[in-house]
Amino acid sequence: MFRGGNTHTAQIFIGILNDLNDLYEISGVEVGQHFYWQIGGFQVHAQVLITSWIVIAILLSLAFFATRNLQTIPTSGQNFVEYILEFIRDLTRTQIGEEEYRPWVPFIGTMFLFIFVSNRSGALLPWRVFELPHGELAAPTNDINTTVALALLTSVAYFYAGLHKRGLSYFGKYIQPTPVLLPINILEDFTKPLSLSFRLFGNISADELVVAVLISLVPLVVPIPMMFLGLFTSAIQALILATLAAAYIGESMEGHH
Repeated sequence: MFRGGNTHTAQIFIGILNDLNDLYEISGVEVGQHFYWQIGGFQVHAQVLITSWIVIAILLSLAFFATRNLQTIPTSGQNFVEYILEFIRDLTRTQIGEEEYRPWVPFIGTMFLFIFVSNRSGALLPWRVFELPHGELAAPTNDINTTVALALLTSVAYFYAGLHKRGLSYFGKYIQPTPVLLPINILEDFTKPLSLSFRLFGNISADELVVAVLISLVPLVVPIPMMFLGLFTSAIQALILATLAAAYIGESMEGHH
């Protein structure tokens, strides 16, 4: 009887291993083809890194050329950069508050500008002209890895803000207004990055997919209004994510949930 019990346990264990192996194989399923680089022992999406570096180069070039010769009476380029800075500063001040917003302007500004330029690059830059051994170039935010990374950065930022401002008392928010809500309050911290990442990824991917389908079906005239709509949508998505990131940071530093 004991031996039979061991056999039955072994069969269950083998069945669990087979199920885990099936899940592992499913996790390797990909949509389309991707161009990979091998960096150390890791395999990374090369096309996402390439387009991300291009976006970063655009932002650094804009910052360098607009601020290399600052004037008391600003020129057109300096005016443009100062307008962007004032917009980001107002957005951060509105969500975080007058007393605490200044240290967070660089973070919120970087998030907004990176997403904004990434989204616009998907609509304006002819990525598909450049051929790769596998896959094709696209906007960085058209990849779930990029949007998840941005969402996780936001989560780390608001945890840091709450702990830095309130110390260990920050964790008291999980049992407010009643300890019964502890599981829901913990679940909320998992749903925030999921919501941020899938909202941005879904909207940008859907926009590029709609334009690609329309161009294949009706190559002239019809896709143009959709492309202009995509430019508007990309700006709105950058504004939404930056606003939510600032709101989460401001909420974490408040004395109540």
